[in-house]
Parts: sequence; C-alpha cells; structure tokens
Amino acid sequence: MDVKDIFSYNWSYLLPEFIILGFATVLSLLDLFAGKRLGKQVIGWLSLLGVVLAAVFVFVNVNTLDKPYSYMADMIRIDNYGNAFKLLFLAGTAFALLLSLSYLKQREVEHTGEYYYLLLTGLLGAMVMASSADLITLFVGLELLSLSSYVLVGLRKKSLQSNESAFKYVVSGSIATAVTLFGMSYVYGLTGTTHVYEISTKLAEAGMAGYQFLVYISFAFLAVGLAFKISAAPNHMWAPDVYQGAPTPVTAFLAVVSKAAGFALLFRLLLISFFNVTDGSSRFFFDHGSLYLGLMAAASMIIGNTMALRQTNVKRMMAYSGIAQAGYLLVPFVPPTTLFFSEVIFYLFGYLLVSFGAFAVIMVVSREQGTEDLKGFAGLYHRSPSLANAMSIFLLSLAGIPITAGFFGKFYLFMSALAQENYWLSAIMIITSVVSYYYYFGIIRQMYMRPGSSEASLYVPKGIWTFILVMAVATVFFGAFPGLVTDYIQAHFNPSFDFGNMLPPSFR
Repeated sequence: MDVKDIFSYNWSYLLPEFIILGFATVLSLLDLFAGKRLGKQVIGWLSLLGVVLAAVFVFVNVNTLDKPYSYMADMIRIDNYGNAFKLLFLAGTAFALLLSLSYLKQREVEHTGEYYYLLLTGLLGAMVMASSADLITLFVGLELLSLSSYVLVGLRKKSLQSNESAFKYVVSGSIATAVTLFGMSYVYGLTGTTHVYEISTKLAEAGMAGYQFLVYISFAFLAVGLAFKISAAPNHMWAPDVYQGAPTPVTAFLAVVSKAAGFALLFRLLLISFFNVTDGSSRFFFDHGSLYLGLMAAASMIIGNTMALRQTNVKRMMAYSGIAQAGYLLVPFVPPTTLFFSEVIFYLFGYLLVSFGAFAVIMVVSREQGTEDLKGFAGLYHRSPSLANAMSIFLLSLAGIPITAGFFGKFYLFMSALAQENYWLSAIMIITSVVSYYYYFGIIRQMYMRPGSSEASLYVPKGIWTFILVMAVATVFFGAFPGLVTDYIQAHFNPSFDFGNMLPPSFR
C-alpha cells in the first residue's frame, strides 16, 4: 500500500463532506453570535443551501470518478457505492429541513438553531458511514449520527413524551453500540486489523484455521448491534416510542436517513468482511450468515405488520411499518444476487418519497386536530380532498399497490427472493404485505368513510402543500416508469456489487 502525506491527496472528492462540516460549524458560530439578529429561519435556509451544494459535488464525483479513491491508508473510500447512499442521505436531509421550516413555527422546539445544524452533523455521520472502509471510521460515523439523533429526538424539552423517548433512545442505543463494539472486538481479535478489506481476507483464513465458531459469534453480535440502526428485529422496540416522541421532521429523518445509513454500514461491513469466509466445504455468508439475516427479515416483517394492527397513534403505526420495511430490505441479503444493490437503492428511493410525503400530511393534520391519533384523519377528504388523495397515494405505495414506486420496490425484492429459491421468505413477504393492507387502508377508511368533527376547510401552508404534491406525483411517476431510476443506478453506481472491483489494488 502506498504511503502518502496529507498534501499528496486530491481532496476534491471529499468536498461534499467538507461542505456539510463547514456549514455546520459556521452556522453554529453564526447562531451563537448573531442568532437573535439573524433569525432562525435564515439558519434553516442556509442549512438547506449547504445540503444542495454538497449534493452538486456528489453528482460531480459520480460523473468524474472512474475508480474508487482512497484516503488515509484506505480508511475513507470515495466510490459509487457510497455516492449512491450519499444522494439518498442528502435528499432526505433536504426534505427534513423543508418540513422543519414550517414545523418550527409551532415553537415546540426552543433551540431552533441547534436543531438545524444537528441535522447537518447527523447527515455528516451518515456520509462518513457510507464512505468508510475501516472499523474506526465506521464507528466514528455511526456515533456522530447517533449522538446527533439522540439530541434531536429530545429537543422538545417541555414535552414529557419527547423526554421519555429521548431517554429510551439513548439507553437502547448505548446497549446496541456496546453489542456492535463487542462484535468488532472479536473481528479484530481474529484478524489483527480494522481494515474491512483486510478483514475479508483474514477472516477467511481464520475460518479455514478452525475458528468458525468465533467467526459466527462475531457475525451474530455485529448483526444484532446493527439491527438497531435499521430498526429491525430483535433490536426494534425503540422505534415506536422514539417516532412518537420526536418532532415529526426528525421522525421522518430517522425513518429514512438513519435507516439508509444503517443499510450502508450493513452492506460495507457484514457483506464484505464475511463474504469470503469458508470452512472448506461451505461458504459462511451463503450457508449460515444469510440464513441468520433471513430470520431477522422474517421476524421484522411479522412483528412490524402484526403490531401495527393494534396502533391508534399514526406515528407509532408508521414506526411498526418501518420495522416491516427493514425486514423487506433484508430479503435481498438471503443470499445476495448480482442486482441486490440496485434493488435496495430503488426501494430506499421510493421509501424516501413516500415517508416524507406521509409525515408531511401527518404534520399538517396533527397540527390542525391537536392529536396524532387515527381519529384526527376522520373526514379529511371533506376538509381537504387533495390532501386526502395525496395521503392515499403514499399509503398505497407503502402497501405495495400498483402503480406506485412502492409496488415495484417490493416486486424487485420479491423476485430476488424467488431467484434464490427462498420460497419461505417469499411467502412471508406476501402474507405480511396482505396483513399490512388492514392498517394502511384503516387510515384511508378514516379519511373517506368516517365523519370528522368539523367540515371546515383544512389550512395547508403553500410550501408544505407544494412539497406533498411533488412527493405524490413523484411516487406515481416512478411507479409508472421505474426503469428511469434502475437504469440510472445501473449506469452510474456499479449495481452488480462486484467485490473484486471494490477492492483497492493493493488488496486484490
């Protein structure tokens, strides 16, 4: 491996991270010294500007990067795998900022300046996770995202519910972090390195040398610890309380950005590190590891969808729906096909549109009704037909009904399971999807078939209404033309996930 000094790197590929870091730092100082004179809305718009600028430079990297570029002994890797996830993170954070500009006018969050740049630091942590090729930088990114999220969840200081959810989030997150670190310690003990690609080679040697049991233990601890970040079973019970207690834009941020970051870490760490492990007669990931992930997927789908049936709070229902979505997203791992990367990215893209659209509607309705319960949606069609129609599109997409982006997302995952002859997982996916119709259509039933407490027109701010309309149109458009996204992914982001090409030359 070539040794470089700090001046010999081309730092332009890290401009997206530098921009987010710079904006977070400058805005924190600006809020400290000129916050009252400047106004909190200005900080929000400047945060959005930073996210847009970072996205521009990610697109520049996508179009100019021919092969992975490494920094600091390959601890940070800029490649198209990471760029695909970064675009999801940036889009999700931009949407969260747009929702926040309206939400914070309710003055439930006193420290609005901190709110905006905590979103940026959380985004930075997610971007570091997507580009890390070393356990140390992976953990730093994970903790930066986690610590920012803990504070964001508890920013409604006068809300007892928000305080309780933040406390539960910190405690359960700390336990999950400890479990993850315990798994990493086993990996380091078996390999003597923290570099993911070196781990891949040395874990294979450890498996051949008779240490299969310790390899299995390390995989199990890592999988359980990382399940927290994607809110998958068996580490999922934090989600309903946190989703309910957090500010609604933060809930959407956790549902999409934090979950996508967890999958980025899951891909990079588990799949690459354990991919080459064998005991001579079988390959660990294909014969054992993927089965474990399959059981996690099945448990997440069953628990998420069945528990959602009993919920009367919409945000708790969306939390259990998110647990089920994590289960669906684990299906392509069991075991991975050559197209699993594009399948997962497309699903996350569709989920991004639907989740932020649905949470925007929830934000408007709960503000007007003063409740987040299902009964708040009663008679919504009579008060705002267009808002009810948009929410119906989002719910139909979550349920996987044609023609929506969610339908093709589930269809691709289902076909990948059939291609690997995972008929039991395919059956669970179909059955739980049918079960989900009950609670998704329960909201639709409230909107169209139940009388509301008032027939007065519902006021929707123009900015939020435009946002909801764009999300609804995009959900239908990309459901009608999914090839526009999948073809772009295949053309620019190496969806085959060729492990040989992902290795730096010194490790091939």
